[in-house]
Amino acid sequence: MPITALYAGLLAPVFMFLAFRVIAVRKDARVAIGDGGNSELLRRMRVHANFAEYAPLSLLLIGLAESLGTSRFLLHALGAALLAARVVHAFGVSRTPEKLILRQAGMIGTFTVMGFAAAACIVGALSRGVL
Repeated sequence: MPITALYAGLLAPVFMFLAFRVIAVRKDARVAIGDGGNSELLRRMRVHANFAEYAPLSLLLIGLAESLGTSRFLLHALGAALLAARVVHAFGVSRTPEKLILRQAGMIGTFTVMGFAAAACIVGALSRGVL
């Protein structure tokens, strides 16, 4: 699954960057567990956690779609859209005050990717006579 591998590889540094942002505030605020009442730490934790909640399932769906022979064009479109959506969402939620339009655009993009990738999985599976 080389196309999925490409986008997993591109998303991993974003995930790590978001994790390092959490670690930096934890260190400065001396908070080992939880948010310690620090609103900036809470925001950074949620940005990182949101990425961790949505990127893996999206990548899994893209990977499964790839394994079922979905077109390279669609797979690249989904991967690029997922990368863009996750970066836009993280940027929007990271701001204080939050940039709601960027948060919304990121979530709409992510859900769109998930929906199209899920549809590609269903079509691919049905075309192989799973029923």
